[in-house]
Amino acid sequence: MRINRHTELEVFKKSFAAAMEIFRESRAFPKEERYSLTDQIRRSSRSVSANITEAWRKRRYPAAFVAKLSDAEGEAAETQTWLQFAVECGYLDPEKAKFLYSEYDAILGMLVRMISDPASWTIPPQQKIPLSPTHSITPSLPRSS
Repeated sequence: MRINRHTELEVFKKSFAAAMEIFRESRAFPKEERYSLTDQIRRSSRSVSANITEAWRKRRYPAAFVAKLSDAEGEAAETQTWLQFAVECGYLDPEKAKFLYSEYDAILGMLVRMISDPASWTIPPQQKIPLSPTHSITPSLPRSS
């Protein structure tokens, strides 16, 4: 199956759905966490999908593609840490956190597989087309008489 858009990637769908679930769950976090834990967990969870999107648009450049996927991997792991804090602080049901944590484990696995085999995902460089002898890359200069 040919993938035309980042939104068709299973890893994008899964990360987007997990981020939306975190958003819904974090609405119940205490007001005093608004500018700390709530913002942090929402930001990192959303960054996973955003970095996957950026990676997809950089498929012409394997190093840039891998770098953006690595950023997504870091954000996914960070989100797992914030989930642990949310449970320990008593803001998130441990079973819901366990489910979300396992979703991020799956996301991390997908990202690592993509990072390990970028050639399967990136766009190969275009071959250079040689100029024909009638085409010159230098402009013709007028002849002196």
